[in-house]
This record gives sequence, structure tokens and C-alpha cells, in this order.
Amino acid sequence: MERSNCPIPPKPKSRPEKLSLFRRIRLARKNIFSAQPERLYGAWMAELKTPFYTSFFINQPALVETILVGRPQDFPKSPIVQKTLAALLGQSVFVTNGSLWQSQRRIIDPAFEGGRLRDVFPAMVAAGDEALTRLGNGGTIEMEAQSTHLAADVIFRTLFATPISDVEAAAVYRDFQTYQRSQPLMTWPDLLRMPAWVPRYRPRRARVAASAIRARLRAMILLRASQIASHAAPQDLATKIMTTPDPQTGKCFSESEMVDQVAIFFLAGHETSASALSWALYLLALDQGVQNRLFSEVQRVLGRQKPGFSDIGKLAFCRDIFRETLRLYPPVPMMVRETTKTEVFRDRPAETGSLCIISPWHMQRHQRIWADPDAFDPDRWGREENRACMRDAYLPFSKGPRVCPGAGFAMIEGVLMLAMLVRAFKFETIPEKAPVPVTHLTVRSENGIWLRLTRR
Repeated sequence: MERSNCPIPPKPKSRPEKLSLFRRIRLARKNIFSAQPERLYGAWMAELKTPFYTSFFINQPALVETILVGRPQDFPKSPIVQKTLAALLGQSVFVTNGSLWQSQRRIIDPAFEGGRLRDVFPAMVAAGDEALTRLGNGGTIEMEAQSTHLAADVIFRTLFATPISDVEAAAVYRDFQTYQRSQPLMTWPDLLRMPAWVPRYRPRRARVAASAIRARLRAMILLRASQIASHAAPQDLATKIMTTPDPQTGKCFSESEMVDQVAIFFLAGHETSASALSWALYLLALDQGVQNRLFSEVQRVLGRQKPGFSDIGKLAFCRDIFRETLRLYPPVPMMVRETTKTEVFRDRPAETGSLCIISPWHMQRHQRIWADPDAFDPDRWGREENRACMRDAYLPFSKGPRVCPGAGFAMIEGVLMLAMLVRAFKFETIPEKAPVPVTHLTVRSENGIWLRLTRR
């Protein structure tokens, strides 16, 4: 039984059904959502032919299962993404394929095992406490910037065992915001698969920001390497990753390889977390009934005590709110794979080199899968009739071998921060500043997420 009063949060306007390829690509450079037709929310597949290759937008759960879980080796990540993000991410685990990716995961995965997350949990709590201090008595606040500062602090504390200073936070926020808002997700030559000698336009602002980010990360890694050499390194995630050899080759990450990996940890660990937390707070402000229920749960589980690791499992409604946020606003809205041989999708031939675009955004709002797909309804996670769609069409962290290694970290962080923030503040929307979802590197709001905070 659906709630009759579920609010419908903002959703981007889709493009007209008939639009030229040129106009679609121009729209996609500004906001990927605006380049997609409304029918994608109800179609199992859409085919887009260009003179150079064909793209398949795939929403059918069985096909997605084949690509991500059944035969992932036949559908590697598209080099278009790697080339676009190379200035920031280099050869990070997010963009590599094959044996290199497998080796990277063998080194990285042990750092995110359950016991390690318990060890870094106090650092998360400390970052949350600092955020509450920064927010003071509340007021009218732009929460994307605040969430970014908080998420960056969590990464600094858990990865490098040090809090982020206000100066560092401002620099991280500025550089990542500059990069994501100026770096297109694709370039014309790469999209059209032109030869390597054709110049690629890389915005200067994006290049400068990427260089600044990597320089800051390199300095931190060099310092940690010297601490490891002198047996004085703290036992945080960075130390764990830098000292873990590939069990098959015996090799550890080199300095440059570690910079690549830490770059994606920062991007995935603070940029995506900030996106999810900002939207979760907006959804709570939009539905005061849900917010009140969450506050009651937090009071019952935590009271006035400092959160403990075991408390996370008791915050069931908080977890459902965060899961529902990730359904409506998945930080990474689309994943691009590429065929390595001829395939057949729903009786349609797909030549070698075709793009397979899997969209958590569309699958998680699909009209043939979810009841009330655009509604904010955390209670759906407790209803038996939703089990199949949760299993088949919920993939904010991807699925299969390439599932995000930090998924558990992100869920713990999201539930913890929501609980700490709602215990301290009441959140309300500002009607004249309703957010408009857009795609940069993650799903953000075009002009920020403005909320009114009142100390409880």
C-alpha cells in the first residue's frame, strides 16, 4: 500500500522526442539528463545510431545483469570516459580494465573490509562533530558546500588520519567544483572516435584544477611514504593500501599509481558522498513527517550519547532514507561500457565497439519497475512487493565484480551523518530556492541546495 502523501522531489526536464544528433550532444555537454527523452523512463532499451557507432541505452534488468554480472569481461569500461577524466584520475581503478584493474582491486579491497571500517568509525564521528560546530545555530545555509566540507573531512581523517583545515577544505572544494563544472564528460573527437592526432579540447580551468588536486595528493602521499619507511605511519586507510602487495605479483602501488588511486578515493569518497548527503537533507526538509520519524528513531537509538559503530545497524529507518535518496539521486547517474564483439540486444545487433549505457538514474525511476517511481517514499524499502526491484533495478554503487569497493563505507557514513545532523537541527526547504538536478561528475543542483536550519 503506497502512502498517498509522498512528495515528488525535483526531476530534470527531458528533451523533446525528436532532436538532431548535434543538438543532443550539445545538451549532453550541459546536462546529460536534458539530452534524454522522457520515454527512457518506461523503455527497456533505446538505440541511437551515429555515423561512427551505435549506442544502446539499456534499462532491462536481465540485460544489465548480463553486462555487469554475467559477462563483465566482454563489456569493459569505455575508453571515452578514461580519456575524458585522465587529467585527474590517470589510471585509477575507476577507469581501468582487464588485468590492471584486477591487480588494483586485489590491493584496494582489503582496506575496506568490515573490521577496517570499524577502526575508522571514530574518525567519521569526529568529522561529524566538527561539522555541527561549523553550522553553529543554523540559519539559511547552502548545504552542498557544507556537505562537501564534511565529506572531505571524513576522507582526510579516514584516509590520512588528519582533520581537514578550513583553508584545505576551501581549496579542495574550490578545485573539485571548478573541475567538475568545467570538465565535460565527453569531447567531440573522443565521442566521434577521431584519430589521436585530432586535438582534444581540455578546458584550461579543468586542467589547472586537476593539476592542483593531484599536487596536493602527491605531497600527502610522499609524506606518508616517508612515515612508512621510518615505521611512524598511522594505521589508516592510506597506510593499509600503500603497504598491501598484490597477492599474485607481490607488487605494491608506486607513488604515481597511488596518486591515481587516492584521486578516485577523493572523488568517490567526498564528491559522491557530498552529493548524496545534500539530496538526503533536502528530501528530509521536503517531508517533515519523515524527518520527525527519523528524529524519533535517532533519539531512541542514540539519545545524547556519541554514536558507536554498533548503533548504525539499529538506525533502520535512517538507512532506508539514505537508500531512497540514492535511488532518486544516484551520485553517478550513468555507466558506460563497450562491446568487444558482436552482441544481440533485444533482437537488435550490436557491432563491436558499440556503447552500452546503463543508467541508474533511469532504472531507479523506471515506470515499469517501481511503484510511484518519482516519489520520495523511504517506507518502500520495507514492503515485500518491492524486493524484486530492489534486487534487479537498484545499482547506485554498480553491481557485479566492479561494484564500488567503498559502498559499505559510503552507507555507514551516510547513515551516521544523517543521524548526527537531524539530531542537532531541524531542516526546512526554501521554496524560492528549489534545487534543479544537473549532471557534472556527479548529480548536483544547478544553484546549490539551500535549506533553513534551526537548532533543536
